[in-house]
Amino acid sequence: MAKDEINAFLGAGTNYNGRLHFQGSVRIDGNFTGEVESEGTLVIGHDAVVEGSIKVGKLVLSGRLTGEVESAGKVILNKTAAMRGNIRTPVLVVDEGAVLEGRLTMGTLEVPELASSERDSDLL
Repeated sequence: MAKDEINAFLGAGTNYNGRLHFQGSVRIDGNFTGEVESEGTLVIGHDAVVEGSIKVGKLVLSGRLTGEVESAGKVILNKTAAMRGNIRTPVLVVDEGAVLEGRLTMGTLEVPELASSERDSDLL
């Protein structure tokens, strides 16, 4: 199986509620409500509507997504994407026209504490 080949496909007109776990790549073009968890790639198509918690290796969003996203690798918001919710990822790519309403956290969540001498020098 090729690296970028889609393993599963939830086509337009489908409605799915629940938990989705997968390996490789999955594309959603229908409606999905629930939790997605994978180290692979989730592709959300132009006409898809997704609500829930997403934890994947990579997310490619072209449709509508409402919820929490955590990506270990990268999140790509294509020009037709509409994201409402929070994203946590080390890399974010946003095409002109994409909409993001929410909070973005990039990199690690831990922020090293600066020594008092470093904090004071930053203020000068």
